[in-house]
Amino acid sequence: MNGWLVVNEFVMTDKFNELFSMLFKAAMAEGIELTKRSNSELWTMLGSCNYRFYDFFTTGCTFEKDGASMVMSAADIGLEMPDFILFWDKDIRLAYELERQGMKVFNSAQSIADCDDKAVTFLKLAAAGIRQPDTYISPKKFHTDGLFDKKFLDMAGSRLGFPCVVKENFGSFGQQVYLAMDRKQLEEFVITLGDRPYIIQEYIFASKGRDIRLEVVGDKVVAGMQRSNPMDFRANITNGGSMQPYTPNVEQAKMAVEACQALGLDFAGVDILFGPGEKPLLCEVNSNAHFKNLFDCTGVNAAEYIIRYIKSKLS
Repeated sequence: MNGWLVVNEFVMTDKFNELFSMLFKAAMAEGIELTKRSNSELWTMLGSCNYRFYDFFTTGCTFEKDGASMVMSAADIGLEMPDFILFWDKDIRLAYELERQGMKVFNSAQSIADCDDKAVTFLKLAAAGIRQPDTYISPKKFHTDGLFDKKFLDMAGSRLGFPCVVKENFGSFGQQVYLAMDRKQLEEFVITLGDRPYIIQEYIFASKGRDIRLEVVGDKVVAGMQRSNPMDFRANITNGGSMQPYTPNVEQAKMAVEACQALGLDFAGVDILFGPGEKPLLCEVNSNAHFKNLFDCTGVNAAEYIIRYIKSKLS
């Protein structure tokens, strides 16, 4: 069995490479040959083959060079048709195209897209009846040059109270999440965001600087950790938080699994807040969650669970 690990050509940090190494080792242990392919590389091949990988792998692609007709095949560049694709990127259009051509993609293009947009995530989870902080979704804007709807901010602020949390729809590692202490600061954040979509959420005082991350693979929680940061309202390790192993209670584990099911995910990192009375509230779902911190904290290697899960689905 062989697969492709699809990654982003333009994000090659040590943190990502360490995670990819864990996936390669887990695949090798299961007798799977996993090959890294970048989104740029695959788009280049797709374009040269008129968007048909099948032709490329069977007959090759014809192109002109120095006035002569040339044929390039998959064998010319040592490429083998994969049994599956582990899509560790957010190039959603590429994931959709690979699926359209009949390839099995984990996670699916739609589930990655739904997780990537925090507003869509909220709507899908709300439809599934999963508890979340009260949330307002920003109206779509077109080249507003600083204009915004004051009535919308007035309503959100009065209903949610202050402080409240402003999240850009697209962001990672807590870097696009802000705490608005009053109506004036809320307006300042929104003006700074310009045309970028965002959501405004109720601030959960009971969960200040702490949450739990649960790794779900195949409808099962395989590991958990609690994250804490007394110096920041965000608990992310990237923002200086600390971590400790955490065993979720039945309600928390059920919420994490049901969130993944609602989003059609094969695996994910699910962030849960501590609501009033310690009742769980779903914060975020990450389709391509970084699990190195989880491994360092718990000793559980999520890569092994992910690879074994994919193997079981293809057997």
